Amino acid sequence: MDPQSLTLVHRRRLREVWRSAGWPCQDGVEVELLAAGWLERRCDAQGRETLRVTDAGVQVLAATLQRNRAARDAHEALVARVALEMQRAGRVVWRGLSLRAPVAGELPGPDGQVAPVTRWAIAMPDVYSIRHTTVEDYVEPVVHEVKVRRADLLGDLKRPTKGEAYRALCGECWYVLKAGIGEADEVPDVYGVMRAHPLPGTDEQAGLAFGALEVLRPAPRRAFRLPFSVWMALARANAEPADDDAQSLLGESGGSVD
Repeated sequence: MDPQSLTLVHRRRLREVWRSAGWPCQDGVEVELLAAGWLERRCDAQGRETLRVTDAGVQVLAATLQRNRAARDAHEALVARVALEMQRAGRVVWRGLSLRAPVAGELPGPDGQVAPVTRWAIAMPDVYSIRHTTVEDYVEPVVHEVKVRRADLLGDLKRPTKGEAYRALCGECWYVLKAGIGEADEVPDVYGVMRAHPLPGTDEQAGLAFGALEVLRPAPRRAFRLPFSVWMALARANAEPADDDAQSLLGESGGSVD
């Protein structure tokens, strides 16, 4: 195995061994990590066998940490870019909210029939915004979910309940994809899709900055009134500080929504 062929399961096991006493599991993942030289077996004075991460395994962990940190930085940079764009559009913006949302489910009854039920899920949209208005019917809540890695996008698409929870909190729901990780036709048509273009001269190692947000597909819009519980959550949370210098980025390449 080479580091490029490592799966998420292998990386997780390496981290678990690094953080633990190293007791062996004796499964296929462990065999592959031992054969690759990223784990080694140790035997103590009592004859008990444990595992230890080798120097080569430490290098793999360090590279994984650096890659994950770069992805987090790119994600936060794009979240900030979307939040700024919403503020420029005259909206009040929140980041990092945790909101309780109803989602549809099914529950088998005693007669064998399946009955629809409402379940509750915790939704954590990357960017949540409403119009700056005093008229409740005009607030038009919008959710933007940001993705900078293809694996994260595919993971979301395999969990339809997550998107359903987002849509239960807004009248428009968007996916904002870093250029190159996906296309609009991969995302269900109940969502709008934007493509975010990194500014020239930036890279993930040094820190990405994003310019244009290209609309690939508009989000379907529907009338939506915020539930009282969401109003209370917004009142307790801190909205993003107003951008006092909204003109400062007008000179950026592609600084507006297409």
